[in-house]
This record gives sequence, C-alpha cells and structure tokens, in this order.
Amino acid sequence: MATSRRADMFTADGKPSDDDPREHRARLGDERVTLTESLRCQRLTLEMKCAGLSAEAMARRSVEPSTMSLLGLVRHLAEMERATFRVLLAGQDVPRLFCSETDRDGDWDGAVPDPRVVAEAWNAWRAEADFATRFVAEAPSLDITADDPLNQHGSGGGPMSLREALVGMIGEYARHMGHADLLRERIDGRIGQ
Repeated sequence: MATSRRADMFTADGKPSDDDPREHRARLGDERVTLTESLRCQRLTLEMKCAGLSAEAMARRSVEPSTMSLLGLVRHLAEMERATFRVLLAGQDVPRLFCSETDRDGDWDGAVPDPRVVAEAWNAWRAEADFATRFVAEAPSLDITADDPLNQHGSGGGPMSLREALVGMIGEYARHMGHADLLRERIDGRIGQ
C-alpha cells in the first residue's frame, strides 16, 4: 500500500504541485513582504479549498452540529476583511456586508445553496481582499494606527497598528482554514494542503 502524507493530498493527483500558486512567492523579504505574502497564501488556500464545488456543496453544513459551511467562511472572511481594513484602518463608514444588528450571524445564516449567493460572496470577498491589498501596499508604514476602543479587533481596547491588524487577519484565516479542511473532507473526501 502506497503511503502519502495527509498534507500532500489536496492537489488533484495527491502530490505536491508546481501549479500551487502558494509555492511561488517572494521569499526573504522585509516585514511587510513577509506579512502580505503570508496573508496572500491564506487567501489562496481558501480559494483552493472551495475550488470545484457546486452551490449546494459550498453551502453544506457538513460538520454538524456546527452551522459553518465553506460558503459561510467566504462570507465571514469578507466581513472580517471589510471590518479590519475598510472600517478600522481606512476609517470608511460602510455597512456590513452580510450581518446586521438583527442578524449578527448573517454571514453564516445567509449561506444558502444558490449560485447567485455564492457568486455574491466571492465577489464581496475579492473586493475586500483587493481593497486590503492596495491599502497595505500604499500605507506609509506598518506603524500606522487606528483606534479600536471596543476591542473588536483584538487591540485590547485602544490603538492598533497595521502590523497588528495583518497578524490578526493571518490568524483569522489560519484558524478558519482548519475548519475548511474538515468541511471539505466531509463534502468529498479531499484533505490536506
């Protein structure tokens, strides 16, 4: 019986792939490059874990009793990107994407098996990731700060630097990519990477 490492099993043929976009990145960069590349790889991982799935599969809550789904993760991470980069750091007064005061879990609850809902989620997520990427690239320093008085972003209830926000966002993705592993494995057996 051939053995393979669990981490090598997500690519189509079960082997590490030269086509994996996360393997071709800037290396040995400064702090900004290191943080942005790490976040870029987390975002690419989300896309890989959702690749090739129907709207029904994207919306499937496959790890009961959790209400998480891959579609819910895309919607949730779009909300997190927006709240961190547009609202907190850029100071934009924009509404939430999927949640509201009456439905605080709208990112998860509204993840229904409709191709339009899936497309809307990906469009929102990509728009927020693109905004964040531009914002970070144009920021004069990772030391710029924003005030987080209610500790909604892990600041402890005060100023938060762009550096801290990037580390927090990387952690948010990393945490949820573990969830995505379990969700995807329950959907079609694909695991790892």
